[in-house]
Amino acid sequence: MRVPSEQQAMHQVAERLAELVNVDQSQIRFETSHDVPHADGIIEIGPFTFVVDWKGEGLAGPVAMGIEQVRRYAKKIDGAVPLVAVPYMGDAGRKRCAGADIAWLDLSGNARIFAPGLRILVEGKPNQYKKRGRPSSVFAPKSSRIARWLLMHPAEFVSQREIATATDTDEGYTSRIVGKLDQDGLIVRNTNGAIKPRDPDLLLDAWREAYTFSRHHIIRGHVAARTGDLLLRKLADALDHLSTDFAATGLAAAWLLDQFAGFRTTALYLAEEPSPKLLESLSFREEDRGANVWLVVPNDEGVFHGAVKNDGIRCVHPVQVYLDLGAHPERASEAAQRLRAAHLNWRTDA
Repeated sequence: MRVPSEQQAMHQVAERLAELVNVDQSQIRFETSHDVPHADGIIEIGPFTFVVDWKGEGLAGPVAMGIEQVRRYAKKIDGAVPLVAVPYMGDAGRKRCAGADIAWLDLSGNARIFAPGLRILVEGKPNQYKKRGRPSSVFAPKSSRIARWLLMHPAEFVSQREIATATDTDEGYTSRIVGKLDQDGLIVRNTNGAIKPRDPDLLLDAWREAYTFSRHHIIRGHVAARTGDLLLRKLADALDHLSTDFAATGLAAAWLLDQFAGFRTTALYLAEEPSPKLLESLSFREEDRGANVWLVVPNDEGVFHGAVKNDGIRCVHPVQVYLDLGAHPERASEAAQRLRAAHLNWRTDA
C-alpha cells in the first residue's frame, strides 16, 4: 500500500481516532495549517483535543522528531493530547513514545493512547505499508561507516571532510549520507556546519532497527572444544598463526569485554572468504545443525573500524558487537543490555 500524502494521512488519522474513541465522525473538528508551528494538525474528537504530527516513516529518527514537535505545541493548548501518527510504528519508535509518555497511532491499525479519560492499546496489526525491495538507508553497509564513526566520537563536532577521511568515503558520498541523517533528525550542526549525533542512543536505536546481521555471509560449522572461551582462544591462535585478519563479535566479544556470561557460539569476522586450506587448519567442519562457530565475511570492511584487542584477542568496536548480538542465541539479549550499560552509556560518558 502506498503511503498517503500528509493531507490524506491527517484525514485518515482523524477517522481512526473517531473509531477508537467511539465517536461519530460528524463530531470530528479538524484544523490543519502550515502556519501552525510544531504540529501538522489539531483534531477535536468529541471532548478530546489531539495535537498531531504526521511522519511518513515510523522509524526511531522521524518518531523522535515528532515527539519533540507535538510535545512543544501541546503545552500551548490546555488539555491537549500530543500524538504522533505514522504509516506503521516500528519497535524503536514505540519504545521512544512510551518513554516520552506520548500517544501514537499508525494507519496499519495499531495505537497506544494513554491520557486523562482515555486508555487505548491496539497491537499486533501487520504493516500495511511495506516497501518493495531494499530501501536506501543511511545504515546500508557502506553508509553505516558514518554512523559508526559518529558513535565512536559522540561528543565531538566534526566536519564532513574529517568524516570522509576517517571512513574512507569520498566527500560527495559523505555529504549525501550526512544530509539524510540530518533529515531524519539524527544529527545536529554547529555554526561552522560540523556535526555530531543529536542523541547517540537515538542514533544507535535507529541503526539497530535497520540492521540485519544475516546480510553478511555467514559460514556456520563446528570445531571441537570443551568451552566457548577455549574455542575462541583456539581459533584466535590458529588465525594469528596463519596471519589471517579477523575480529571477534557477538557473544565471544561480549565475553572478552565483560566476562558477563559463558557462551557456546563463537562468531568471528574474517577480512576475506576463508579458503578450504584455512578451514582445514581450523579443524572446521561446515554444518548448520549444532554449529558452534560462525565465520562471517562482512558485506563492508567498515565492521573492522574501531577494532582493538581485548584480553589478547581483537574485537570489533562495542557498537558493532551490540548490533550483532541482536542475531545471536543463548544469553545474547542480556549480554547486549550489559554491553550497552557498560560501554555505550553516552548519557553519563559524553
